[in-house]
Amino acid sequence: MVERHLISISTLVSLNDSFKSSTPNGSFFSTLETWEKLSDIADLIKPQAANREQFLSECKSRKLDGVVVICDRAPASMATTGPFDEELIQALPKTLKFICHNGAGYDSIDVAACTARGILVSNCPAVVDDATADTAIFLILAALRGFNNGILAIRNGTWKSKVPPDPLGHDPQGKTLGILGMGGVGCNLKRKADVFGMKTIYHNRTRLDDEHAAGAEYVTFDELLARSDVLSLNLPLNAQTRNIISTAEFSKMKTGVVIVNTARGGVLDENALVKALEEGKVWSAGLDVYQQEPNIHPGLVSNPHVCLLPHMGTSTVEVRQRRFCERQN
Repeated sequence: MVERHLISISTLVSLNDSFKSSTPNGSFFSTLETWEKLSDIADLIKPQAANREQFLSECKSRKLDGVVVICDRAPASMATTGPFDEELIQALPKTLKFICHNGAGYDSIDVAACTARGILVSNCPAVVDDATADTAIFLILAALRGFNNGILAIRNGTWKSKVPPDPLGHDPQGKTLGILGMGGVGCNLKRKADVFGMKTIYHNRTRLDDEHAAGAEYVTFDELLARSDVLSLNLPLNAQTRNIISTAEFSKMKTGVVIVNTARGGVLDENALVKALEEGKVWSAGLDVYQQEPNIHPGLVSNPHVCLLPHMGTSTVEVRQRRFCERQN
C-alpha cells in the first residue's frame, strides 16, 4: 500500500485549539474532529514556515517530499505563503497531485501553472452561497437605508434628537436589483431579494434557463448598468473581469445608484468608485472585499455613505464545518 500524505498550509487547527476554552457549545470541535478523521487515511503534516520565504525554503529543502495533497488554504495561510503563483507552484514537492482550495474562487492560484505540472485544483463554491448572499442582502439594506450614517452618529455622539441624521435612506421595495454574475451566489441573492420586493435583472456570460433564473430578467451588460438601482457584483475575478466596473461603466449608470461588492475586490476599480461617490453618481456602497486587502482605499474609509466589512462574508461556524466536510469527501 502506498503511503499517503496530506499537508495543511493553514493555521486553522491551532486556531481551533485556542477556541477550546471559549466555545462551550463545541462548535469548533466538530470542525477539528472532521479534520482529524483524515488521519485515518493520510499522514497530516503542518509546515513550520512563518512566511513565504521560509515556506519556499522548506519546499526546496525537500522536507515535504512525499506530500500528495495540499488542503485548506485559509486566509491565515494566504498571509503566510502569499498567492500560489508560478514561483510557488514550481517549488512545491514533485509528488504533489492535488490542491484542495478553501474558497469559492481560483484567483489566488495560478491554475495554468498547476495544470502544467499535472496538479489538480478543487474549490468549495456552493458551500458559501448562502452566507455570501446573506452578506450581500445586509450590505444592500445598509447602503440603501444609509444605516452607516446612523451608526456613526451614535458612535460619534452627534445624534442629539429623536430624528435620525440626514440623509434619509431609501426602501428596497420596488427597486431594481442588478446582479452581475448569476451563479450560485447570484441566484441565492435573487431569492432573498424577492422577499424585500425588489425586481431582479441580471447579466451573465450565458443566459440561464427559466427554472434557474426564477423570474429574473436577462439583460445586456449595458442594460444592467443603465437600469439598476442597486448593482451587486457576484462574479469571479479573472483577467476578463478585473476592473470590470470602472469610470466608463459608472458613466452609464443612474445617478444615485448603490454599489455592493461581495465577490472579489479586483472586479471593482476603487479609485473610480471613490470619484463616483464624491461626484454623487453613486449614492452609497456596501463592500466586503477590496483591491489591496487588508488595506482599504482612504476615500472609502472616510466616506460615511460606505458600509465596510472586513471580508467576513463567509466567516461563520457553519460554513467552516461544511467546508471541512466537503474537502474530506
